[in-house]
Amino acid sequence: MRWTTGLLLGLVGWTASEAQAAVKLPSVFGSHMVLQRDQPVPVWGWADKGEEVTVSFRDQSVTVKAGEDGKWSTKLAPLAVGEPATLTIKGTNTIELTDVLVGEVWVCSGQSNMQWSVQAALDSDLEAAATGQSGIRLFQVPNVLAHEPQDDVKAEWRACTPENIPTFSAVAYFFGRQLHETLDVPVGIIQTAWGGTPAEAWTRHDHLDADDDFQPIIDTWADRAQNYNEAEVKAKHAEALEKWKVAVAKAKADGKQPPQRPRDPQAPKANPHYPCVLFNAMIAPLTPYAIKGAIWYQGESNAGRAHQYRELMPTMIKSWRDDWGQGDFPFYQVQLANFKEIKTEPGDSDWAELREAQTLAKLAIPAVDAACITDLGVAKDIHPKDKQNVAKRLARLALVDVYGMKTIVRNGPTYKSLTVQNGKALVDFDNGGRKLISYYNEPLSGFAIAGADKKWVWGTAKIVDEDTIEISHPEITEPVAVRYNWADNPQGNLYSDAYLPAYPFRSDDWAGITVGKLAP
Repeated sequence: MRWTTGLLLGLVGWTASEAQAAVKLPSVFGSHMVLQRDQPVPVWGWADKGEEVTVSFRDQSVTVKAGEDGKWSTKLAPLAVGEPATLTIKGTNTIELTDVLVGEVWVCSGQSNMQWSVQAALDSDLEAAATGQSGIRLFQVPNVLAHEPQDDVKAEWRACTPENIPTFSAVAYFFGRQLHETLDVPVGIIQTAWGGTPAEAWTRHDHLDADDDFQPIIDTWADRAQNYNEAEVKAKHAEALEKWKVAVAKAKADGKQPPQRPRDPQAPKANPHYPCVLFNAMIAPLTPYAIKGAIWYQGESNAGRAHQYRELMPTMIKSWRDDWGQGDFPFYQVQLANFKEIKTEPGDSDWAELREAQTLAKLAIPAVDAACITDLGVAKDIHPKDKQNVAKRLARLALVDVYGMKTIVRNGPTYKSLTVQNGKALVDFDNGGRKLISYYNEPLSGFAIAGADKKWVWGTAKIVDEDTIEISHPEITEPVAVRYNWADNPQGNLYSDAYLPAYPFRSDDWAGITVGKLAP
């Protein structure tokens, strides 16, 4: 079954017919916005058919004529950072957007850990009270979905004030603040994130539909929509609620934590997990607004299909780049944090496989990488509160790669190669000129070693030079593979002397536990 479309769900702003008789702009253009510096700046909107529209900013003025469908678009030549100015759009009416800055614009997307607000993060009271952030501007896309690409969203640019900071994405805000402080230029942050959502919901339909490996995703949701029985679902939900009430009463009587309330039923096509619906409603309306790059914190909802994510993530990124039409803009992911029960023995892990898929994305397409945060998580909380260090590690990647600040340490140690000598495994790391260390100078942990029988045991690991670790085990005389921090909640302590953690890795290519899992 190939791709099918449905009805529009939720919001979605202006249509061409509504825009007749007056020049209008999508909401991504507004007072207090930031325009991307040093590259062409697309400006677009709606007007009467054939109406001339003039766009003016600083010393530039460009006139364009609306097409048969009432749509018009033009571009401003690359802009430099300067004082706040007014963007004027004039047709039969005049729109003046004031307090417009020029600087760096980044899109920040993903699921709940990107959506997680400043007011719920570490030191929220101190962070929300910050002033003097006039050079940072915030644009927050609401949670809406659609089954066709949309032209607009209901949102607006806001100044960065103690009133606006608390409800904004913590990772996005802290990332933008780090860029602003380091580069000393205005920064515009576009938050477009929805908790619990998978990557396929953020992917453009023609890209998803073009790969047979993703067909099980499309087919599964199409079948769910076709076979949805609202009455039956409501009856089952009512039954689940009654059982939940009994369980809550028992938990309270026993002095235990009560179970979570069953989620309210949701029609498949109203579900934000449905393929492409978030791209349509929360990404498409933003394009082709000029941006420098994107950061992405997601993956938890795809961990059960981690092997598929190896192709899905590059496909999603390509679909964004195709829609934006400004080439291979930088795209930085956040690797999944350490989470869930700490295992006493080495073994398989879907979260480890998802982290690997995030790492492999940089080999599949250009200008992609991931920040390692396997030391920032919490075993019993999927939403670690330390978003400041998450943002800093993302900022390190951007500041080095995009802005050429080579004095900054980019990231922690990454796996380079494995050799075997005298029954011991030697792992070389790419460490950017830094030295390998164990945190707090404790014995190294987190290294597993296996022979040809593929049975994993914890190895004894030690640093033998500034880039090399030796791993051994008395029962494995002919090691063939090594893994590091290969677990849902890894506890390895290998760092660079810049106190950035080593990335999880495996030297083997043995089939993982998520191979062949293609349907949600």
